[in-house]
Amino acid sequence: MQQEQAPTRSLPLAGATNFRDLGGYTGQGGRPVKWRRIFRSDHLAALTPEDQALLAELGVARAVDFRGKAESAAYAYALPGISYHPLAIEPTVVQRALELQRTGRQLTAQDAVGLMQDTYRGFVHDNAPRFAELFGLLLDSDAPTVFHCTAGKDRTGFAAALILLTLGVPRDVVMHDYLLTNTLYRRPEGMGSHAPEEVLAVLWRVQEEFLDAALHKVDTEFGGLQPYLVDVLGVDAAAQKELEGRYLQAA
Repeated sequence: MQQEQAPTRSLPLAGATNFRDLGGYTGQGGRPVKWRRIFRSDHLAALTPEDQALLAELGVARAVDFRGKAESAAYAYALPGISYHPLAIEPTVVQRALELQRTGRQLTAQDAVGLMQDTYRGFVHDNAPRFAELFGLLLDSDAPTVFHCTAGKDRTGFAAALILLTLGVPRDVVMHDYLLTNTLYRRPEGMGSHAPEEVLAVLWRVQEEFLDAALHKVDTEFGGLQPYLVDVLGVDAAAQKELEGRYLQAA
């Protein structure tokens, strides 16, 4: 008997380059994450009518937007049949990079890596309420949901890692999913700045060191994923079981 082919992880949209499905990874008890339930993406303001038709076909019912206020105002969108949930996390890297440059110092690639790591550590503590709200939405309904920021790599990458880890996906697999951004995401034309290309190459891509900085903070300051989920995000054992029931395939 021919084995049924798994759905494609990356979806070919004209107006987004980093839109992909979190399904198929093996989670708790060897049960795979359900396909076509949770999607991650770069921003959705440039979707074509064909893209929108594909989202409708996939049944996407909710869009969660992690962009800051200025970002979402500059590239606002409304998609028919999709409810919009803004969970603003203000971007800090660009501001911090500009501050460094104002001191007259030329930013290096190493500086940029440090800034990105600081940003990820900030997600863990400063932005925890937003990630708690994301889990609240996932617990509220299992309607197919896409969450995104601008490039779909940092705020979105940390959110995706949290979801997959909570569902029991091993950390090395979570990291593999995180790094797919480097294969898929296309930097928009004209999005350069006065920073050197080597710095932009850090800021517009992802590195293991970024996500590791966040996960290390979860481990060292909060005692690991379980206490972090329960004490900081309010996702207790019952909520975790509920998430597994909704988003993992039946055994």
